[in-house]
Amino acid sequence: QVQLVESGGGLVQPGGSLRLSCTASGSFFAIYDMGWYRQAPGKERDLVASITPGGITNYADSVKGRFTISRDNAKNMVSLQMNSLTPEDTAVYYCNAEIRQGSLSSRRTVYWGQGTQVTVSS
Repeated sequence: QVQLVESGGGLVQPGGSLRLSCTASGSFFAIYDMGWYRQAPGKERDLVASITPGGITNYADSVKGRFTISRDNAKNMVSLQMNSLTPEDTAVYYCNAEIRQGSLSSRRTVYWGQGTQVTVSS
């Protein structure tokens, strides 16, 4: 059973920083793209940033220059460093990962973490 466990959310003042981390555990063959999404109340879940196994990154326009995604393939971990936070960044943040569970099948499944709340407020 594959699990993604997130940590690092919380309350921060505008202009502050937070770092989110997400670790994949369980039995699997390989992890492909990993990413962070967020969902604010009453809104859809949107991509924040993604990263390939080789380190190629993609960011939403709203976070470019403020957020940095990184991964540690040896630890099956993806992180999101968030700087210069604004109230508009308030949301539940979810990590996801595209995972191939077995070596005999090329099938990939997208897994999601349980979500971590980020609140930016003075």
